Amino acid sequence: MTTVVMPKEKNQRILQTIRSYGKGLMGFIRSRVKSDEDAEDIMQDVWYQLTAIVNSEPIEQTGAWLYRVARNRIIDKHRKKTESLFEDSLADTDDEDAPDFRAMLLTEAKTPETEYIRNMFWEQLFRALEELPQEQRQVFVSHELDSIPFQQIADSTGENIQTLITRKRYAVLHLRKRLKQLYEEINEY
Repeated sequence: MTTVVMPKEKNQRILQTIRSYGKGLMGFIRSRVKSDEDAEDIMQDVWYQLTAIVNSEPIEQTGAWLYRVARNRIIDKHRKKTESLFEDSLADTDDEDAPDFRAMLLTEAKTPETEYIRNMFWEQLFRALEELPQEQRQVFVSHELDSIPFQQIADSTGENIQTLITRKRYAVLHLRKRLKQLYEEINEY
């Protein structure tokens, strides 16, 4: 039996959820995007999705659901901005064993298979990014995903440009290694 939530009760649930999770969720989002505006946009999308779902289906683990929606919105935002930038970063190498994701990411085909592969790629990428030291992850995300030039990153962090380039290089090497297994699994089919 489905419980119908009255508008006042629905609003109370939403307000309570915002009070309970708002600050932590904003911190989670803010640490993964380049600007406060992007974080606020994503947060607004999360709250909108919450209001849309409250009446239609129950959410058993509200916190987990909110963080999953936020993570998906962050991935979508990065995905829209950077497919070609990131693809160039991973493919430009002398290492013939390095995975080449160009064909998978930039194909015009919109089949269930290509969408599945793209989603797997982005999920694995973000998992691999979480494994990096903060400095390497930040310079990679800033330069590749947010398209911020090294000079601007250097100006805002006070770091030497060569240090930033080296950190990004280590990040790229780690990501290649981590994504190589995915590439090999995909190419088996």
